[in-house]
Amino acid sequence: MKTVACYVRVSTVGQNEAGQQQEIQRWLDGNGIDPSTVRWYLDKATGDDLDRPGFEQLQVDIFQGEVGTVVIWRLDRLSRTIRDGLNTLCDWCDKSLRIVSVSQQIDFNGTIGKMIASVLFGVAEMEQQTRRERQCVGIEAAKARGVYQGRKSGTTKAKPRQAQQLRDSGLKVDEIATAMGISRRTAIRYLSGKR
Repeated sequence: MKTVACYVRVSTVGQNEAGQQQEIQRWLDGNGIDPSTVRWYLDKATGDDLDRPGFEQLQVDIFQGEVGTVVIWRLDRLSRTIRDGLNTLCDWCDKSLRIVSVSQQIDFNGTIGKMIASVLFGVAEMEQQTRRERQCVGIEAAKARGVYQGRKSGTTKAKPRQAQQLRDSGLKVDEIATAMGISRRTAIRYLSGKR
């Protein structure tokens, strides 16, 4: 029996994945999915790119033919860019996977599912761009008032020394990133000594 892959992504360390997991679990229970067939994949990263350990493991499992269904809370959890999102979704549909978004109550199989997905990915990308534009406007206004200080030089999301300690204890880069709540790329940068 193929795995039902449940993918959860939160954008920042401070966000909690419990809400997404609860909604997905409700869908699983409501559809009588056997818990022994379910595997969870979790990422704490932005949706700007696909360089995420949980997503990469999901892709490996799909490639190996282990996954039959992918369940997500909302489509933008996969990606916030049209290109990455549609490429991923189309690849999965070509492999005859069932892709379900529980909060949007959409099953993305077939041509109609792909068409709906393209609109939703477009909205997600537009929201991301609007958020960045608002941030830039806010920074420019703060600079004009003379109150913008910017990010302090040399600040990091976590201590690079902690990354090295985790590496010394035998953890891999993906495990270090998850443990510290940082991206894989940041973990690699910490381990290489660059800040």
